[in-house]
Amino acid sequence: MAEQAVPRPVDLPSDLRHFIDGKPASSVDGATFPVADPVTNEVYGRVAAGDAADIDLAVAAAKRAFTDGPWPRLTARERAKILNKIADGIEVRAERLAELETFDTGLPITQARGQAHRAAENFRYFADVIVALHEEAYIVGDKQVNYAIRQPAGVAGLITPWNTPFMLETWKLAPSLASGCTVVLKPAEWSPLSASLLPEIMAEAGVPDGVFNLVHGIGEQAGAALVAHPDVPRISFTGESGTGQIIMRTSAENLKEVSMELGGKSPCVVFADADFDRAVDAAVFGVFSLNGERCTASSRVLVQREIYDRFVEALAARAAAVKVGMPADAATEVGALIHPEHYARVLEYVEIGKREARLVAGGDRPAHLTSGNFLQPTVFADVRPDARIFQEEIFGPVVGVTPFDTEEEAIELANATKYGLAGYVWTKDLQRGHRVARAVQSGMVWINSHNVRDLRTPFGGIKASGVGQEGGVHSIDFYSDVRAIHVAVGDLHTPQFGKQG
Repeated sequence: MAEQAVPRPVDLPSDLRHFIDGKPASSVDGATFPVADPVTNEVYGRVAAGDAADIDLAVAAAKRAFTDGPWPRLTARERAKILNKIADGIEVRAERLAELETFDTGLPITQARGQAHRAAENFRYFADVIVALHEEAYIVGDKQVNYAIRQPAGVAGLITPWNTPFMLETWKLAPSLASGCTVVLKPAEWSPLSASLLPEIMAEAGVPDGVFNLVHGIGEQAGAALVAHPDVPRISFTGESGTGQIIMRTSAENLKEVSMELGGKSPCVVFADADFDRAVDAAVFGVFSLNGERCTASSRVLVQREIYDRFVEALAARAAAVKVGMPADAATEVGALIHPEHYARVLEYVEIGKREARLVAGGDRPAHLTSGNFLQPTVFADVRPDARIFQEEIFGPVVGVTPFDTEEEAIELANATKYGLAGYVWTKDLQRGHRVARAVQSGMVWINSHNVRDLRTPFGGIKASGVGQEGGVHSIDFYSDVRAIHVAVGDLHTPQFGKQG
């Protein structure tokens, strides 16, 4: 690595503990695991390694807070006031959050700052939702009124990923708390640092003890115990599709509801009539932002043959010019990948790609960064549909480009993977844009836009990319039990079985 000091946050926590029933807690058995930063891969601290015993304590605290505490019984306005105070606490700490997130994940500091803002907005948005929420009522002639109510489901288990940890934690915390649930959060083991600020934020906002609980740990231990726990009726998970399958199987034992946003291999379909420069901008940003470690990354770019060579050339040139550097440097556009294991996995796919397709940019670490988990943004051209780099999620700054001739072929290629999370369509023909968007098998499609999403819209995938939808009232519905109540308001006749004469 070039001779440059790697800035460490001031007062960097070196002992990350659980937070259960309003208090910090070590693991019952005292176990810990090391955590390192992705630039030096040097251990900066140790994290409490939770297991079933710690999950039991956290779930018990959350269940007491749900059955005996005030949280589920607060009015929507009272909960909303506390949610807005949580947002205030996040905004006050926005720079600190960004600093910790950048150090822990390798995300560029400018993008980490954006995550902190979005995290606060998650709480403000759901504070507004619950105050404005209304139920359905139906008048059945002059005899009966039927109405529906939402009631909090109980303890929610939240399992979050490592790529944008704090924002995605709040994405689940905000609607679950807004709904009146109590929660047990299991952060990702590779990026636990920013979650360490949540206990203080929650306490300052006035969240009662036991409503918010945090248990660190390895997924196969703490995460598995949370999923299997019989007193946790809701599980929300974001992560890899294979883990999602395990969670579904385990959850079936207790018939608990799950919401899962899983992997993706999202297509970016560029027709010859598209605004060329804007499409290039979107393709570059869509796969290289957040270090390429994003589930909605447009990692398959499908380009109509008339502009294919020109587009490949432009994409390769832009990839070569992307600034890879220290995550804390405001000029950096791609930082360090999260962990040596993940870095090795991405490099393995790069080597596979060199055998399957034509490498036109990147493919190695930048020359000025001789250590750390750094990779120059990588572009492969002439990628076949049966290639592994076309079919499998890489989750790094690697993109494959494939040509097509007709609209029908573009749709066939877009749908030719097991995934179905996101899709992007670029064309000036809006009729075609709508046609293709409807035909692409994914939970979300953007036309002439990169990944810009309003919090009111549903978020989720189909096929191997997930189960259920989150966002807006979809999230509130997931964390609630919806019940129907039927009231007789007139002389409703009941057949008189068994009455003689």
